[in-house]
Amino acid sequence: MSGAVLVTGGAGFIGQHLVRALLAQGARVTVLDNLSTGRRAALPDDPNLRVVQGCVTQPPDLGQPELIFNLACPASPVHYQADPIGTWRAAALGTHAMLELARETGARLVQASTSEVYGDPEVSPQAEGYHGHVNPTGPRACYDEGKRAAEALIADYRRVHGLDTRVARIFNTYGPGMAPDDGRVVANFITQALRGEAMTVYGDGRQTRSFCHVRDLVRGLLALGEGEDLGGEIVNLGNPAEITMRALAERISEALGVALKLDLRPAAPDDPRQRRPDITRAKALLGWTPEVALEEGLAATIAHFRAVLAAG
Repeated sequence: MSGAVLVTGGAGFIGQHLVRALLAQGARVTVLDNLSTGRRAALPDDPNLRVVQGCVTQPPDLGQPELIFNLACPASPVHYQADPIGTWRAAALGTHAMLELARETGARLVQASTSEVYGDPEVSPQAEGYHGHVNPTGPRACYDEGKRAAEALIADYRRVHGLDTRVARIFNTYGPGMAPDDGRVVANFITQALRGEAMTVYGDGRQTRSFCHVRDLVRGLLALGEGEDLGGEIVNLGNPAEITMRALAERISEALGVALKLDLRPAAPDDPRQRRPDITRAKALLGWTPEVALEEGLAATIAHFRAVLAAG
């Protein structure tokens, strides 16, 4: 992929990996990030990279991108619930700003949506045609409904203005580059175990997630951005291998060679009981399937956190 590419939220966990992949392909990349959860140090020094600190809801001059990846929004509950109004604004109003930029420049827009649009699903696996089971006023709604509002706005901009838009519904993603305070379960479990602490499990630990390594996710995002005749498509990107939180804690303990210690706490409000993507559409449209097994991915992620914690 060459040409001018804008990545909002590009200093975040997924963004930093996407930016490096784009640079490796010869793209000229602009990153817009307010650095509330992202880190400038996570991005390389590269002559083809421009980093702009600013807010996606009121973006500065970002030039003439040919392709926009809109990743700007806190994605971890601990972060998005810390400023729920700001989260909703980033998800919905930030998407509106990027749609306007796409309309002005003729750029293609790839939206980073989320499996959270399915809420606490009543069907499994979740396919793109499932409309979800979401609490519109609960503590997760700032993110869930912000992303749902963004998808609705994208659909209307496509219908009214004919924009070339694509939506990736991203399921739980992990890997090297996560921050110790990321707040999501893989980061929490690994850092707690490395510090000799009990792993915090909410509820009975039987709730499930499906973990996709960030390398696989970036391949999917690039395929969605590069593909022709994909305008208007909504595609799940995630690993359909499902695991309970208790089993995940056991895997991490085994990988670290430490005794399993759990800190059981009450279930979080509206926490989904089950999360598993149907990736039939991703296979058919993108030729994409995840390749990194959980054991391999956890080993690399553990090595990353060992280094980060050792560095202080």
